[in-house]
Amino acid sequence: MSYVDTFYKRTLQSGEGFARLDRDAECDVCVVGGGLAGLTTALELARRGRSVTLLEAQRIGWGASGRNGGFVSPGYANGRDAIVPVVGETAADELHRMSIEGMRIVADNIETLGLERARPQPGIIGALRTDGEAELHRTRDRLDRSFGYRTEVVSRPRLQELLLSPRYFQGLLDPNAFHIHPLEYALGLAREIERLGGSVREGSAVVETELESAEKRVHTGTGTIRARDVVFCGGGYTSGMLPALQRSFLPIATYVLLTREAPELIATAIRTRAAVGDNRRAGDYYRLVDDGRRLLWGGKITTRTSEPRALGKLLRQSMVSTYPQLAELKVELAWSGLMSYARHKMPQVGQWRPHVWYATAFGGHGLNTTAIGGRVVAEAITGETRRIEAFRPFGLDWTGGPLGMLAVQLTYWGLQASDWWRERKAA
Repeated sequence: MSYVDTFYKRTLQSGEGFARLDRDAECDVCVVGGGLAGLTTALELARRGRSVTLLEAQRIGWGASGRNGGFVSPGYANGRDAIVPVVGETAADELHRMSIEGMRIVADNIETLGLERARPQPGIIGALRTDGEAELHRTRDRLDRSFGYRTEVVSRPRLQELLLSPRYFQGLLDPNAFHIHPLEYALGLAREIERLGGSVREGSAVVETELESAEKRVHTGTGTIRARDVVFCGGGYTSGMLPALQRSFLPIATYVLLTREAPELIATAIRTRAAVGDNRRAGDYYRLVDDGRRLLWGGKITTRTSEPRALGKLLRQSMVSTYPQLAELKVELAWSGLMSYARHKMPQVGQWRPHVWYATAFGGHGLNTTAIGGRVVAEAITGETRRIEAFRPFGLDWTGGPLGMLAVQLTYWGLQASDWWRERKAA
């Protein structure tokens, strides 16, 4: 029961584990899933005085929560232009405020818990691969006017000083956003849950649930948890313990590489410690790590759950097509991870039936949305607020099974072709 070999595993400093569930126990709330959604839910409940047991089948942060790019910024996988037609302008604004709050939850946890190992670094640049400075100014002004949220438009000459690539036109710098070591952050949350009296159990896969009676029962192979409330927080690796949930999202693979040490070569291309993401569908995202000595580069999505043989080569092609001067930069390591996406590309956060809750489908923008998702579930369980209702329009829609997977892959290929054509015309 070990972590997948990633940059985060190799630089892990707090490698302690948590015990397996080895007996029956009682608590107020049982949280299933040791990713960031489950950890935040459990922590928020523990801070409110609830007794909590968190069950994880593998290791804390073992899935996408501990393998992702580490970007923490506001927003959702779906853009505002797709959210407004569903909920309206006012509700869309409230959802965005909550996404900002989610980012600040992560920042506050790092500060208050002293999680220096999470290594927060400020700044994320959203870079355009087609000319769009006027739209960036409109976005900047709307964020400032509606949310008091300050960002900075980076003109092409200035962007060319930071990112020496012929592919980019302009960018939007978010100085409030940041990037972190997500696995260290996850482990920091787990330690705090236990410090507050909660129980974190690794290697404790749920094999059966009894959810009909007032006292819920969650069974693993080595023990049973009895609780008043159960929260399901699995992601792309979720088993069929709750069929309604399993049918409502797709496991989507994304890919990341780590280069070898080459600080001088990397500096010929990237001269900022801000993280970078481009505006293509499932576009590239990357950042300097190891004090600028290496480059961590992610991108591409597929509906296949197995890792491509030429994973490192595929990602390296994207890197070199963006920065031709990095043609000699070698790949040291590559890995994949499964995210969960709903058809509507929004988080699924809600109540399935009395005292049975869910928080999942955070693919594409998980570090802030898992945080706010966990908080609103905790608030609903304790009766503090009903902010969870903001996510009601984005429910457990059936994904379409295998045909849905095929449709997603075909859609993605079509969007890739559209991106290619727009960039070719802009060149």
